Amino acid sequence: MKRKSLRAAALGVALLAVTASIAMADINDYEFRLVDKEVKHGVATIAVKLVHKPSGLARPDAVIFAKRLDMDPEKMEAMTAPIEAVPTAEPGVYRFKTDLTMPGSWALSLAAKVQGETGTVESKLIVKATP
Repeated sequence: MKRKSLRAAALGVALLAVTASIAMADINDYEFRLVDKEVKHGVATIAVKLVHKPSGLARPDAVIFAKRLDMDPEKMEAMTAPIEAVPTAEPGVYRFKTDLTMPGSWALSLAAKVQGETGTVESKLIVKATP
């Protein structure tokens, strides 16, 4: 019985250490990453993961307050696509529904606040819409 208590205590301390290190992170320790770098053009869902770089852990509960999708990589910044957040069951993964009207490279720009951190995570990710 004593061994179980020691193991439980050790696990609790380890989890607390990981949580504390994430909570005291620099905002530059976070980045968005594409789950898939390619999607079919037309109606599509783009998924991104918010990652705490030092630990490699996905970070849930961010508040994404700015999002834009345009064809800036193709030198057509004025060509934009609608983008709408959709629910997801996977913690730390954020999904967006869009209509990519033509194949090519699209820039997904995001800005988010991370719970417990000061500052803003800003990312510009390039997703390829395939024919």
